[in-house]
Amino acid sequence: MSQQEIQQELNVDQYTLGLVGPDQEWAGTVADGGTITTYTPPGCWGPMVTPEFHGGHEVTRPVRVEGAEIGDAVALHIRDVEVTSMATSTGSMAEREGAFGDDPFVDHRCPECGTEWPETVVEGTGEDAIKCADCGANASSFGFEYGYTVAFDDDHTVGVTVDENGAHELAENADEVMDIPENSRQHPILLYEPGEMPGTLGRLRPFIGNVGTTPPVTMPDSHNAGDFGQSLIGAEHDYGVETEDDLEARTDGHMDIPQVRAGATLICPVKVDGAGVYVGDLHANQGDGELSLHTTDVSGTVTMDVEVIEDLELDGPVLLPPEEDLPFISKPYSDEEREAGEKLAAKHGVDLADDMGPIQVVGSGATVNDATQNAFDRATKLLDMSEGEVRSRCTFTGGVQIGRLPGVVQLDMLAPMAVLEDRGIAHLVREQYGL
Repeated sequence: MSQQEIQQELNVDQYTLGLVGPDQEWAGTVADGGTITTYTPPGCWGPMVTPEFHGGHEVTRPVRVEGAEIGDAVALHIRDVEVTSMATSTGSMAEREGAFGDDPFVDHRCPECGTEWPETVVEGTGEDAIKCADCGANASSFGFEYGYTVAFDDDHTVGVTVDENGAHELAENADEVMDIPENSRQHPILLYEPGEMPGTLGRLRPFIGNVGTTPPVTMPDSHNAGDFGQSLIGAEHDYGVETEDDLEARTDGHMDIPQVRAGATLICPVKVDGAGVYVGDLHANQGDGELSLHTTDVSGTVTMDVEVIEDLELDGPVLLPPEEDLPFISKPYSDEEREAGEKLAAKHGVDLADDMGPIQVVGSGATVNDATQNAFDRATKLLDMSEGEVRSRCTFTGGVQIGRLPGVVQLDMLAPMAVLEDRGIAHLVREQYGL
C-alpha cells in the first residue's frame, strides 16, 4: 500500500529504534478528520535496557496527516487508552559504568568489547540477563537503584507490588505478561525481577507519556523535550547539538503529563510537512512530577482522531484535559457563577468580560522555572498578550502544574474566547468543555 494513500482509519504497529525525526519511515497517511489507532510497546525501561536502541523509548513510526503543512497545528482528540500488559517493573535507576559514552539513554556500548549499540540476547532473568551477542558480557546501561514489580487486576483499575518470588515468576514469562508486540525490539523490563516495596496498592489511570508531532531534526525520542534535551548539548554522539537554541527544533512530545489521557485533546505544532504524528511511552499510572523519573511502563492501544488547524504556528503543545482534571480555579464557570458575576460587575460599574475557556500551554526547559518561562513565552505568542497579562490571568484564573521534574509544566488559565476564536481554536475549547 502506498504511503501516500489517504486512509480514514489507520492502524500502526511498527516502531522506530528510539528516534524521531524527518528521516523515519512513515507508517502511512491519515485523512484530516480521520482516526489513528496504535498498538504500542512499553516506553522507558524496556528500551533503556536494550542497547540496540538510540533513545529511551520505542515509539510508533510517524503518521502523515492529510493537508498538514509547516506552520499549521494538528489537534489529537484522544478517544481511548487501553492497557494490555498485566504487570510491569519500574523504580529509580542506577547507571552502569562503561556501558555508555555521554548519555546512558543514547550512546550505548558494550563495556567489554566496545561494540556500539550492540545486539543482545537474553540468558535467564535478573539484572545480568541481557548479554552482548558478540562477547557475552552484560551490555545494559541501567540497573535499579530501587525497584519494584507491579501486577494489575483484570480491569486495570488497581495494581499491587509483589515480592521477590512473585517478581521471579512474572520474569519467567515476561514477554507474554507484558504483551510485548510482535514488531517490538525491546527486552521486557520484567526480566530484571525487582521485588522491593511488596504489598503496596496503587490506583491506575493510563495515559500517554510521549505523543505529538515530528521535529525537523532527528533526535532521540526520549529527548524531544526541553529538560531531557539538555543532555544533547555538547554531546559527542550522533545526535549532539551545540547550543540551547538548537533545542528549539523540538516539539515536546515527551511530556509525561498524566492528563494526556482518554478524553483529552492535545494541539501539537507542525514542524514538518505532514506533521508526523507518533505515539509511545504508555503509563498505567503516575503522580505529578514523575519523581523517580520513571513509572509503570506498559503496552497498550491508543485511539485518536486528528484535525488540522491551519496557520496556528505553535512552538509547543497546548493541552485541553478532561474537565475533571482541571484545577478548581480554571474550570469553566457555571450559569450560577456567571449570574453572580454579572450582578457583581453591575454593582461596581463594569462590564463583565466576554466568555472564557480553559487552556493549558505546555512548556519545557532545564528546570521547572525555565519550563515555566518557556510556557509564558509560548502563551504570549499564542494569545498575543504581554507576559504581564499572561502572568496575571494565570494567577487569577489558573496556575502552573508540574508534568515532570526537572522541567515540563502546564500553564493553565481561562483565556478569552474571542482571542481563541481569532487563533482558530475556540471550537476545540467549546467542544471539549460544552461551552
